[in-house]
Amino acid sequence: MKKLDLNKENIRSAVIFLSPALLSIFIFFFIPVVAAFIISFTDFDIYSIGDYANISFIGVRNYSRLFQDVLFWTSLKNTFYFVVLAGPLSVAVSLFAAILLNSKLVKFKGLFRLSYFIPVVTTLVAVAIVWRFIYHPKFGIFNFVLVFVGISPIDWLGDPNWAMPAIVIMAVWKNFGYNMIIFLAGLQNIPSHLYEAAIMEGANSWQQFKSITLPMLAPTTLFVSLITMIGFFQLFAEPYIMTQGGPMNSTLSIVQYMYQEGFRWWNIGYSASIAFALFFIIFIGTIIQFKLRKDE
Repeated sequence: MKKLDLNKENIRSAVIFLSPALLSIFIFFFIPVVAAFIISFTDFDIYSIGDYANISFIGVRNYSRLFQDVLFWTSLKNTFYFVVLAGPLSVAVSLFAAILLNSKLVKFKGLFRLSYFIPVVTTLVAVAIVWRFIYHPKFGIFNFVLVFVGISPIDWLGDPNWAMPAIVIMAVWKNFGYNMIIFLAGLQNIPSHLYEAAIMEGANSWQQFKSITLPMLAPTTLFVSLITMIGFFQLFAEPYIMTQGGPMNSTLSIVQYMYQEGFRWWNIGYSASIAFALFFIIFIGTIIQFKLRKDE
């Protein structure tokens, strides 16, 4: 009976301590999400802000409009292109950097960790502005190197064929440090005796990486892949600052298109439907990654 009372006290204490956080989540997350979902079935616009009587329920018309919206499909294609190209590249670069920093050959590891992580904590707007200068067609560092080796300069942000790859390079550089720290923690949790046993069996470095490192990092890799995919699907600041979605909508992301519809043209109901379409896509992508991990 005393143990039961103690459990009740623990539950009461847990509720007291958790209630402020849960209340904040309910007010600032759950309620806005539900409200946005309801708005996605209306024609909510700038006139509705002044008078709620102007709101009309239009059912799934906003969602059916998505299938006929050329800009929506363009932005969706650009976003998928970015995620498919930048996602695996970011994970691979992060893993490679983590393995290097975890090896015994590298000195001044603290300095390298700090250097690689600085871009993560640097303001994205400032980073994007700096990279605009790096990509400058005449005075940029990239084109200076290309000209130095005898290659014609590239209009990185003005050419539809190069604008998105340019943003991919910048995004990978900006974000790989965060994933590197996670991979580094995963590498340091792998028991050293596994590598010692592999060395005694005559396994080379590649065999150790394939048979020990990758399998032991599988949960970490899944987590890194998920957060990278979710973050990259929300691509916004980079194209908004560097290209404004151009040239010729080649870097228009789905979040940027949602922003334009909602806060430039005030089609808030339609913008909300785009947001939930993106949520559905991310949800499906997450399920697929969990399914692939489960089948391994």
